[in-house]
Amino acid sequence: MPALVLLGAQWGDEGKGKATDLLGGSVDYVVRYQGGNNAGHTVVVGDQKYALHLLPSGILSPGCTPVIGNGVVVDPSVLFSELSGLNERGVDTSKLLISGNAHIITPYNVTVDKVTERFLGKRKIGTTGRGIGPTYADKINRVGIRVQDLYDESILTQKVEAALDVKNQMLTKLYNRRAIATGQVVEELLGYADKLAPYVADTVLVLNQALDDDKVVLFEGGQGTLLDIDHGTYPFVTSSNPTAGGACTGAGVGPTKISRVIGILKAYTTRVGAGPFPTELFDEDGEALRRIGGERGVTTGRDRRCGWFDAVIARYATRVNGLTDFFLTKLDVLTGWEQIPVCVAYEIDGKRVEELPYSQSDFHHAKPVYEMLPGWSEDISKAKSFAELPKNAQAYVKALEEMSGAPISAIGVGPGRDETIEINSFL
Repeated sequence: MPALVLLGAQWGDEGKGKATDLLGGSVDYVVRYQGGNNAGHTVVVGDQKYALHLLPSGILSPGCTPVIGNGVVVDPSVLFSELSGLNERGVDTSKLLISGNAHIITPYNVTVDKVTERFLGKRKIGTTGRGIGPTYADKINRVGIRVQDLYDESILTQKVEAALDVKNQMLTKLYNRRAIATGQVVEELLGYADKLAPYVADTVLVLNQALDDDKVVLFEGGQGTLLDIDHGTYPFVTSSNPTAGGACTGAGVGPTKISRVIGILKAYTTRVGAGPFPTELFDEDGEALRRIGGERGVTTGRDRRCGWFDAVIARYATRVNGLTDFFLTKLDVLTGWEQIPVCVAYEIDGKRVEELPYSQSDFHHAKPVYEMLPGWSEDISKAKSFAELPKNAQAYVKALEEMSGAPISAIGVGPGRDETIEINSFL
């Protein structure tokens, strides 16, 4: 019953797609358990680069069944655009399964997201404007539209009417926008029903039966730990739970079935959007990390904010997720620095703090305390084993492992599928 959770241990964009793809040939199911098309994965196979936004990375592995779980919010137009793009490139997408309990991102959710963020001005959160937050809000307010609702026009119409009762008041009276017609939304959503039908399944039953049959199931989180709605840098977070606990609720499997939790760590730190970021760089080093690392959001297209590795955040991710392993990505990007700073603690109001402060105000004012580690200049992209890495690169990895609180079991030394050093098997 090998069930693995793979998630981001920082603010997202750590390279989860590469890690998932590495395991894809060895697992039977890959499951997205939260988020929507606000999360992007880049997977490089040979000379081909694939940018995935909503689909699980396992869709690129022929023997794997990709699953969109009940905790995901689905924009049908984005889904079919992504499927079409993969089909045109020869990727078989016919095995995809989508939970009937997953919520639909409706056109009015997208509208509300965009106008609300614009209205906030300087206080904006930095959302992607894709309707993810409003869809999760509808879910919690019990006026959400689920995939299964597309197959009962009467129920669908009632639910859209209920959702628009309040939203139209807000759009017309607060934002000076036109009201949205119920019939127009219902007609658009019903237009997806037949196309979705071949993929819709009771994914909770499918996944639990697979685990009972000793199949290998990999649960893939979007975003990262510090963007978790409960455990992230609130309010600058996403609207779901990318942490390990989210895999259980977002896919419908019990916690006793999870056998391993793998955190993806970038060898430095990045984040997209607003919010505190203690190690953020505003100098030539920050620009170099951005340029060498190709730090531009897969889904948003926005430049990522870049900074040095933050061990305080890594320890926090280990704690809240119960991490058993780390996959360290983009070690190759650090080649060329004589010395590499690593944040080992914070200074807050003149005091040294070694764990993530629970207070938002304290974290906002945290200043990084750095330890300098020797760098390396050798090209590491061809290394196939840990022993083939330069001594200083080995020392850097070992230092990060000790500071972070879980073993580093794999290292990314380049973007390609084969540019990975496996130290310990995840399976």
